[in-house]
Amino acid sequence: PDIDVDFCKNRRGEVIEYVRKKYGEKNVSNIITFTTLGAKAVVRDVGRVLGLSYGEADRIAKMIPNELDITLNGYDKNGDRIPGAIDKNPDLRKAVESEPATAQLWEYATFLEGLSRNAGVHAAGIVISDRPLDEYIPLAKVANNEGAVTQYSMKPLGALGLLKMDFLGLKTLTIIHDAVAIIRKTRGETLDIDQIPLDDPKTFALLNEGRTAGVFQLESGGMVNLCRQFDIRSIDDVIALIALYRPGPMKLIPDFIRRKKGEVEVRYEHPLLEQVCADTYGVMIYQEQVIKAASILAGYSMGQGDELRRAMGKKDREKMAQERARFIEGCRKTNNIGADKASRLFDLIEEFAGYGFNKSHSAGYGLVSYQTAFLKANYPTEFMAAVLSNEMGDTDKVAEFIAECRAMGIEVLPPDVNASDERFTVDGARIRFGLAAVKNVGEVA
Repeated sequence: PDIDVDFCKNRRGEVIEYVRKKYGEKNVSNIITFTTLGAKAVVRDVGRVLGLSYGEADRIAKMIPNELDITLNGYDKNGDRIPGAIDKNPDLRKAVESEPATAQLWEYATFLEGLSRNAGVHAAGIVISDRPLDEYIPLAKVANNEGAVTQYSMKPLGALGLLKMDFLGLKTLTIIHDAVAIIRKTRGETLDIDQIPLDDPKTFALLNEGRTAGVFQLESGGMVNLCRQFDIRSIDDVIALIALYRPGPMKLIPDFIRRKKGEVEVRYEHPLLEQVCADTYGVMIYQEQVIKAASILAGYSMGQGDELRRAMGKKDREKMAQERARFIEGCRKTNNIGADKASRLFDLIEEFAGYGFNKSHSAGYGLVSYQTAFLKANYPTEFMAAVLSNEMGDTDKVAEFIAECRAMGIEVLPPDVNASDERFTVDGARIRFGLAAVKNVGEVA
């Protein structure tokens, strides 16, 4: 398994220390990562080694288009030919063909492109073993890291059956923790964030009006527009919103909203599907719904349903042909569904499987989104002070959130040597600027 857990970023180190003590220093390790020589980086590196001036190598590097996964000569990870930088920029081709120094640079760079450049430590990954790790895998020392790291990167570790966990520091959890502490200090209230009502009208009003600056996962421009259209009335709506707002399932959003508002009748390809996706208006947006549909319609176990979902997601043709036959037979045996109908159901599930998002992930994020919205709606001053305190290192963000405070009618007082604290604090209905956020001052001073 690969398990991801988010923690308050200030205390992530304590979790890693706890795991080391619990399982043994030699059984726990950071995971290595390798930086590869990308298209622009390899041109600059080779140029430096060949003794070209920085400006000369930079001129060639700047001719490479700014595109994700662009390669120099145009080969993807599987070795298949795709348009490369040289095909996309005629000036680059001309330079390679007419300048001897550039031709030599290009020859070496295309040969070295994609190779590992240097090793680092994975930002979140920790590997845990039942025995000392050096009995299973080689370990290494990496600069700027005290402990040992694995010499294998993530994928081989999974293939070897070692437990990999991602311990992620999530700023939002720190903001919630800080806001609760400020509420206790300024209002004398002990707020248990895990016991707040999940049907708070003020919170839904804030979301439906799109006032989501500082609200986890819901503050981008696209999300603001979606919140305004969505008519959020429950925590389930927030969870669905997060699952839908991704590149694939985005095209399902207009239909989902029309069904939700009763503008379009909700129909099911088979009556049994109602118990699978009634709460999402007949649209399967979660991986769990795909698994449940396979279980109810064709008698799959949950594990088999998950294998089906993975095969559908990977579009493995050979595996899909086998699964289709198995599904049709399962539908006949379990519910006496004819082959044509079962094949149509398979196509429908396959369509949704490509978009499915893990509901437990979406629910975890949805709850944190709701908690931040609840704090902003009910304790606006304390919440914004916590947000500002956690963005102190980013001057642009601080300016952005101060503007949001003004829009909310909260005055932000200037820094004051006698009244300010290190962080942003609440002063009545106002926020006092934190001294550590003053440019060129910082927390050390």
